[in-house]
Amino acid sequence: MFDNNFNNPYNASTQALSTKVSAVMKRVYFKMTLGLLVSAFIALWCSESQTYWQILSSHSWLIWFLLIAEIGLVIAITGGIRRLSTIAASGLFYLFAAVNGLALAPIFIVYTGSTIATTFFVTAGTFAAMSIYGFFTSNDLSRMGSILFMALIGLVIASVVNFFLHSETMMWIITYAGVLIFVGLTAWDTQQIKNMAIQMDSASTGKLATIGALTLYLDFINLFLYLLRIFGNRD
Repeated sequence: MFDNNFNNPYNASTQALSTKVSAVMKRVYFKMTLGLLVSAFIALWCSESQTYWQILSSHSWLIWFLLIAEIGLVIAITGGIRRLSTIAASGLFYLFAAVNGLALAPIFIVYTGSTIATTFFVTAGTFAAMSIYGFFTSNDLSRMGSILFMALIGLVIASVVNFFLHSETMMWIITYAGVLIFVGLTAWDTQQIKNMAIQMDSASTGKLATIGALTLYLDFINLFLYLLRIFGNRD
């Protein structure tokens, strides 16, 4: 009796492609999870460090420096991914996660530990559901992605404007809009990563895993922060 894959080369090719995509997505989720752990441990450690708070209180510009450094690292990774080695790209991603951990430390002062933990699990569940949907759906989410990207630009502009207006009403509109945008982006980004995994050669999978991990990491963190604003019980 002959093997079905021998009789049908198309099935063998499809199975190989499925295995390749599965391997890439596992690397993406592993890197993303490791990045989240790096950020969480650094943020928690800094929140309990008197030295860190003394430095922040003495140098108020430091938090702006951290935010600018994050933007710079994201640009460096996404813009230079073709020139960077897989190891260098991974190193920059984990450096970004560490810097973000430094910037996130204040949430442990503003919100209770139980609230942060609860919001984290809600975020994880929502993220998992949307990422699974994005991976398995047969619908093309490209049109939705374009709309979400424009909405994201609008969200950033509105956030900058409200930084000066200090409108509570606008703040809540931005918050709920942010949740909806990053819920949708999670599904779209997952589908985009899957499509790139299908098209890319095996030599590029390491870099794709880094870009994918960074993209989904940003979706997760932003969703978490917007949900924390909604559900958070302040100390």
